[in-house]
Amino acid sequence: MNAGIESHRARGLSASSEARQLMADWLRTTKTSKPQRPDVRQMLLQRYPAGLIDDVELEALLNVLKD
Repeated sequence: MNAGIESHRARGLSASSEARQLMADWLRTTKTSKPQRPDVRQMLLQRYPAGLIDDVELEALLNVLKD
């Protein structure tokens, strides 16, 4: 009894090949290059006074902030 409902629901969610092609074309035309991440090192150096963070601490912070 549920098998008929599930297969009908799955068909309702599938997109036509034309819709998939339109989506692919839209993604190709609107795709931008990978967003540039800010230079975190430079941001930290500008934010904090000179000498407050040494190079070792700065590298540790940068490692934490990396993906």
